[in-house]
Amino acid sequence: MKNFLFQIQAHLAAITLSALCASAAEPVKHSFLATGGETRIVDGDGKTIWKYPGATRDGCVLPNGNLLLAVSKNKDYPGGAVIEIKRDLTKIFEFKGTQSEVNTAQALPNGNIMLTEAGAKPRILEVNREGKIVVDVPLQCQNTNHHMESRMTRKLPNGNYLVPQLLDKVVREYTPEGKIVWEFKAPQDRKDGWPFTAIRLPNGNTHVNLTHSDTAVEVDKDGKIVWEISNKDLPAALLRDPCGAQRLPNGNTVICSYAIGANRTKLVEITPDKKVVWTFSEEKGPGIHEVQILDTDGKPVEGEPLR
Repeated sequence: MKNFLFQIQAHLAAITLSALCASAAEPVKHSFLATGGETRIVDGDGKTIWKYPGATRDGCVLPNGNLLLAVSKNKDYPGGAVIEIKRDLTKIFEFKGTQSEVNTAQALPNGNIMLTEAGAKPRILEVNREGKIVVDVPLQCQNTNHHMESRMTRKLPNGNYLVPQLLDKVVREYTPEGKIVWEFKAPQDRKDGWPFTAIRLPNGNTHVNLTHSDTAVEVDKDGKIVWEISNKDLPAALLRDPCGAQRLPNGNTVICSYAIGANRTKLVEITPDKKVVWTFSEEKGPGIHEVQILDTDGKPVEGEPLR
């Protein structure tokens, strides 16, 4: 009898272990907002469930469900723009760019909107909900190539601004007075390693995507590279022009391939030990410029997105 009970217990344990392994092997699912040539929300099954009829540079889903978007320049917005819209596309905020491009849109805790303008006078702006400029910070960068001046600028909790400056191959932290207090220079051996996204992490390090070099790095406060990912670390060349990125609460990093990686991969989630745990690929359509992961397996991403 004891032997029989032991066999039953062993059998049940094997079933439980098998179920746990099967559960662990189930693929991760993310829903996300993608900006770029197509602006849309994609659900966990890879289906587009919402679209904005225009190209964008940056954007996010706000806590109230509305979307804040940095709109690419077009006939309606020759200098680009920042808009806030409801899901039915009703516009409730608009700021028209005054120069060549608007490349960043960030909603701030005080209700203001932070954006960057590219042009003859590259700058960071904060505007209030009436569209009035309340902060104007000039950027110290080359300005012969307006398109390559800056990208995913973010205001930090300390009140400073973290600015990737593409053609200058540098990430700089500016005070509201325009003083540079920190910088990371991209290694010269990374051909066309233009900084696109810079994310200040909770530990004080900074994640940086280096676009055409198909690499991403994490650097410490002294600018020393302490982590790096490239296609040589991956099972295929999944990184191709890595533009946007997001660090998830579990420590993994989601990276966009704007030029589209192997097997038409546009997004890849990578663990700190460089394992691929999720990809988003599709047969058609443009690459993804910037991303906001909205949920994982149906559970919303908690806290302020690190992107």
